[in-house]
Amino acid sequence: MEFETAKQYLLTKPHTLVDFPFGADVYVFKVKNKMFATLAIGKMGKGDEEGNKHWWMNLKCDPDEAAILRDIFPSVIPGYHMNKALWNTIILDGSIPSGEIERMIDNSFQLVVAKMTKKMQASILLHL
Repeated sequence: MEFETAKQYLLTKPHTLVDFPFGADVYVFKVKNKMFATLAIGKMGKGDEEGNKHWWMNLKCDPDEAAILRDIFPSVIPGYHMNKALWNTIILDGSIPSGEIERMIDNSFQLVVAKMTKKMQASILLHL
């Protein structure tokens, strides 16, 4: 999955806005002002040790599923600059099928919405 495809999919989620609290190079996707994803080049704009400039996406995840995904996909690592038990970083290097990335995005969105008040949840779920 490429950056633009990921960005467009993230923006299809109801009540989603993009913010830049960490600088212009880090896209932060929020639902009702709660972060559910970030997108940035490599280590938040710096790339990796080999100079690769793949986009990295942080997504919230159930702790057990997070560990399983890291075992299955080499390009899923503990959340960079995040709570490593609750967040994964997905390196968008083409090694993970787009459908699986969309599932992870959906899951992250749903986990964040589940922590909101019932009233906020209802206003969001109306659009799913």
